[in-house]
Amino acid sequence: MERRTFLTGSMSVAGAVALTGTAAPAQAAPSPSPLAAAPGTGPHYTANRAPLRQEPFLRLPPGSITPKGWLRTQLDLQLDGLNGRMPEMSDYLDAGTSGWSVPERDGWEELPYWLRGFGDLGYVTQDSRTLELTRTWIDRILATRQPDGFFGPAGLRTSLNGGPDFWPHMPVLDALRTWHEYSGDDRVVPALTGWLKYLHAQPGTLFGQGWGSARVGDTIDTAYWLYNRTGDDWLLDLVRTMHAHSADYTHTIPTWHNVNLAQGFREPAQYGVLAGDPSFLAATHRVYDTVMGGYGQFPGGGFAADENARPGYHDPRQGFETCGIVEFMHSHQILTRITGDTVWADRCEDLAVNTLPAAFDPQQKGTHYVTAANGIQLDNVAKSHGQFNNSFAMQAYMPGIHQYRCCPHNYGMGWPYYAEEMWLASIDGGLCASLYAESSVRAKVGDGTTVTVTERTDYPFDDTVTLTVSTPRAVDFPLYLRVPGWCEEPSVRLGGRPAPVRRSGGYLVVDRRWHDRDQIVLRLPMRTTVRTWGANEDSVSVHHGPLVYSLRIEEKWQRSGGSSAWPEYEVRPASPWNYALELDRQAPARSFTVERTRARAANPFTQSGTPVVMRAKGRRLTGWVSDDQDVVAPLQQSPARTTEPVEHLTLIPAAAARLRITSFPTASTAAKALQWAAVTASFSGVDSPQALLMNAAAEPSSSYDQTIPRFTWWDRTGTEEWIQYSYAEPVRVNAVSVYWYDDSGHGACRVPDSWRLEHLSADGRWQPVDGADGYGVATDRFNQLSFPTLTTTALRITARLRAGFSGGVLAWRTTQPDGPRA
Repeated sequence: MERRTFLTGSMSVAGAVALTGTAAPAQAAPSPSPLAAAPGTGPHYTANRAPLRQEPFLRLPPGSITPKGWLRTQLDLQLDGLNGRMPEMSDYLDAGTSGWSVPERDGWEELPYWLRGFGDLGYVTQDSRTLELTRTWIDRILATRQPDGFFGPAGLRTSLNGGPDFWPHMPVLDALRTWHEYSGDDRVVPALTGWLKYLHAQPGTLFGQGWGSARVGDTIDTAYWLYNRTGDDWLLDLVRTMHAHSADYTHTIPTWHNVNLAQGFREPAQYGVLAGDPSFLAATHRVYDTVMGGYGQFPGGGFAADENARPGYHDPRQGFETCGIVEFMHSHQILTRITGDTVWADRCEDLAVNTLPAAFDPQQKGTHYVTAANGIQLDNVAKSHGQFNNSFAMQAYMPGIHQYRCCPHNYGMGWPYYAEEMWLASIDGGLCASLYAESSVRAKVGDGTTVTVTERTDYPFDDTVTLTVSTPRAVDFPLYLRVPGWCEEPSVRLGGRPAPVRRSGGYLVVDRRWHDRDQIVLRLPMRTTVRTWGANEDSVSVHHGPLVYSLRIEEKWQRSGGSSAWPEYEVRPASPWNYALELDRQAPARSFTVERTRARAANPFTQSGTPVVMRAKGRRLTGWVSDDQDVVAPLQQSPARTTEPVEHLTLIPAAAARLRITSFPTASTAAKALQWAAVTASFSGVDSPQALLMNAAAEPSSSYDQTIPRFTWWDRTGTEEWIQYSYAEPVRVNAVSVYWYDDSGHGACRVPDSWRLEHLSADGRWQPVDGADGYGVATDRFNQLSFPTLTTTALRITARLRAGFSGGVLAWRTTQPDGPRA
């Protein structure tokens, strides 16, 4: 099935979950803007007109910021990589066949996605080839304008239920805006005006359809941008219409598609800029907290949605789509400017320095569809047991023009947008260092004087940021310095002495008269912390400052296709990965030591190039395995029992790890600690036996509970089948409870005719469990089987399926006397 067809279908089944009364973890309450325009100063860059609420921070014109250091390396890799040379690879960018240059031809999101990031790549790098090709495509697109304001592929006028599909235009609007900001092209404002007038003439019901409904905040952003330049009141009426008819994030979660959520959750906050009601910002926080509370319970800033977020599939193996990564970053950047709240910049940084680099191969010649916090093999093999929401292969690194479709074209905005949002103008005539990386910025401040601030730093690998001001004359302006949420004791020195600063929200503000060559040194002392993820079986992650650390797994890269210019790679482990960390129970952070390496590579997001590593200790956890398709098993409860010897481990920054164990079990030798089980079955077709691990604590509502993962032997019917728990060490067991899957009235799975429980004896033979009777096959409840305590290394349920029917299990629990339930 083609991706577009599949994803359209996925939207139709995404349920709307009401937020009223939803229990969500308290992560970040809405906070007021930390600043306002000072009398007599005013912003030096285009700001919101009344009645729009003033944003505390403004984007600087593209080209104002010059990235250097590791960030420039990432951008240079992008120039010579997939995004920068996409016309060589993508037939969607053929000028002779694309509807974005020849309206009679087809066209959808691919070229708009690519151009949005490609143009900004040119602005931040000043690469002449990129700038010239950007201009060429802008010219082509603008040449398709029609008298009624429509532009682009003519087929899009009627492609959405007989009406216009306005989603593919959204990334084009972004590309046109930044081009105008960079070049001053006077065709852009009339073109955007015409397009938005065209939308304004449509019935409001249009905005409740298609991808655009879930992502309408992008068009709202463009409407504000245009209103701030023209003052046309009808644009605000259009915003009200779009908000009223589009997907409702204010009261519900209308979709669980990962990219929709990554873009759409901010819409209430964006609408609140016009509405002036703080409850809209609160709604955006509420959606974020609900999604992350359910599916974001692992490090790296993303959430478990290897297409859609699905009940029961919240383990860190699930992964986050590359489109979702960059769109989530973009949303956080917009919210930083709207609110002035540093929590959004923190979240953007988390994704950028811990997750985004692992979405590409180190040369950026290929990407993959999903990046997981825990993933131990990246192969070009479809996973058919329902481990992921998609059945196509989506983990190998490749250009993926037709395999992954959206991500190769869309990923390009990640690093350029990050570079452009490092420095912001403040509404009171100052500057804000919002995201840290080596760079320089040229901007108007104070009385309109243009200054340059040069930033030297190895952040996020070091804690010191040195800023030097170059100014033609003395000038007064405030300098806002973001203090990351993890930093407890920041300090600022000016000329070697403590600088007078004030705290404003999450910022340190140096407000003074600046002179040429003034230099301040910001220190953000980093400490090691260990975070426990209670919603994911008490697994832990290890952090030092902004970086999260993964196990260093030896990576075996194997060319699997492509060409020498555009290779495709699979990555397999060449060293053990199934470790549980050995922690100091009283002070877990003392279990780790950060070390500097001698690496001086320009790209620190590789195993050989990382400038920092962490030393740790752990024990092998042999019950933690991969399934028969090399997908890592879900986490089970920590602490995990293991008597394997303690080993010295090396952890590396997660962004340098393509194979990743980032959410770790913790180790224990105690007899009462849980012995992890490995699960296998006689046959697994579409449903993985690992669902039983995922459902360890589940309480099914019925035998047809569709809200939790399930295991079935489908499509075997009338046969004898088995499912098995195996343990690394002998366990004592005296009862099991089985909850059968039965979809009577819906499908062809039924409770079995009969079943038996067997155990593996010391001589390696399967033996019936003595003293067990009352093998229940009731629906809608656990069927408990008790027996005299036995010691074994494996248990097996063998079921006789009904003639003409298959069967399955929702949950299977074992009870250990005086021990945990497994």
